Amino acid sequence: MMLPLVEVGLTLAPLLLTTPILGRYLWRVFTEQSSLLDRLCRPWEQRLWAWIGVDPQQSMTAGAYLRSLLAVNAITAILSAGLLSLQGWLPLNPTQRSPLRWDLALHTIVSFVTNTDQQHYSGELSLSDASQIGVIGFLMFTSAATGLAVGIAFVRGLAGQGLGNFYRDWLLSLTRVLLPLSLVLAVILLALGVPESLAEVAIAQTLDGATQAIARGPIAHLEAIKLLGENGGGILAANSAHPFENPSALSNWLEAIAMLVIPTALLDTYGRFLGNRRQAWLLLGLATGLLLVLVGLAVSSEGQGNPGLQTWVQGPNWEGKEIRFDWVQSALWSVITTSTMTGAVNADLDSLMPLSNLATLFALFLQVIFGGQGLGAAYLVVFVLLSIFVTGLMVGRTPDFQGRKIEKPQVVLASLILLVHPLFVLIPSAIALSQPVVTQTLSQAGFHGLSQAIYEYASASANNGSGLEGLQDDTLWWNLSTTVSLLGGRFLPIAALLALAEGMGHKPQLPPTAGSLRSDTPLFTGVTAIVIAILGALTFFPVLALGPIAEALQLYR
Repeated sequence: MMLPLVEVGLTLAPLLLTTPILGRYLWRVFTEQSSLLDRLCRPWEQRLWAWIGVDPQQSMTAGAYLRSLLAVNAITAILSAGLLSLQGWLPLNPTQRSPLRWDLALHTIVSFVTNTDQQHYSGELSLSDASQIGVIGFLMFTSAATGLAVGIAFVRGLAGQGLGNFYRDWLLSLTRVLLPLSLVLAVILLALGVPESLAEVAIAQTLDGATQAIARGPIAHLEAIKLLGENGGGILAANSAHPFENPSALSNWLEAIAMLVIPTALLDTYGRFLGNRRQAWLLLGLATGLLLVLVGLAVSSEGQGNPGLQTWVQGPNWEGKEIRFDWVQSALWSVITTSTMTGAVNADLDSLMPLSNLATLFALFLQVIFGGQGLGAAYLVVFVLLSIFVTGLMVGRTPDFQGRKIEKPQVVLASLILLVHPLFVLIPSAIALSQPVVTQTLSQAGFHGLSQAIYEYASASANNGSGLEGLQDDTLWWNLSTTVSLLGGRFLPIAALLALAEGMGHKPQLPPTAGSLRSDTPLFTGVTAIVIAILGALTFFPVLALGPIAEALQLYR
């Protein structure tokens, strides 16, 4: 058991170094202090703002920020839909890929606009290089920048500094964060053997004399933003299990860190904005602790193997895993990718043991174990606000955060943020499982089939994108119903987060009194962890009990 602990430790240890460094850099970028790329980027940014007629110093209200966000996302969606519909006539299409079916195209555009990258198609069989670069790659950057901008606006509002300007936050997210980090990672991946090519499909002769077509493409730079931007969609159907996207144990280690590096740094950035790094690092410890609990469950489950096969196969569960990574890295990656809402996979999630799927589903349900780009940290702070309110009422202390009182409007908005996710998971799942035409798309009946359906909607609403791929998801029902969950799970919480931050920011900041409840203590952080676990368990326990828990009991009986 010592080796799995070492592997997990080696993966997470570098974050102790990157978190304060990148966290400080992000804080300096979004507070207009001098930073590393000023001389290179600032002249171009100023020209762009002048061209589009935007004053980047003008702070927006929550409504204006949201309208600007929706307008930018609508424009990127329309442009991308146009390019995707012209796929058959555009260059860089050596295999003559035709346009996608309308429902699949709609789902694909919405999926990538919402930073979900849920794919109901096979990348190398469905999209041309032009679509991969001009649509998929473009949306990976713009959607990640949207989430990062909202996260910064949220904490800026809580700190009483106003929400800021969406266009400025969005552009800085691209030019100062996502583009430079992706460039560095892409160069490293190139050095490790990840291809970046516009060459045609390679034809190889197999050992038995047959021919095999091997897809290539502009993989390295898409792989970089896929992981750093918590996108997850792969240019190849096998995603990060494919040797072109993830060729070795070294690249696997680096890519796992890439999924965590921005979410962990953002918590440090939040602490700097709020002037309370102590609380930020306590929340970082809370998120890391939750991650380690789920990793421990998944590693233990995979290490015990499948009891139904122990007569023939002794040891860990190797089904659906790549030998070059080993089963520990597959279990660890599966939890990291669902905890960070990245959705990239280096193993077949449908082949995991039931308790491993319990860990991945629980991460999707909570959305705060680092969570989505920019939004995960915001959701975690929302849990803190609710914990302060509930605890303050129980012990007779003033419910306030950073000296600003938490009152009914803030509690209502915080509750709405947490209720949106179950609404767009449980209701469509119930409808889907009641329709015979839908249940026929499940690879298995019973407990595992229920997990497949629940996972698909949880992944869509949480903007994760991974799936239990035994599900036949390229149907009219799954494309349209998950599109609703994609949109609702993305934009309704964003609207509520902006309104919550604006409301908190307008409140006067009062000095702490003997009746104030401190939220930056280990004790209160433990209370927050209990609140998170209880809310997650109470909301989703019935489907967990009927899905992975029942499947595990059936398997180990």
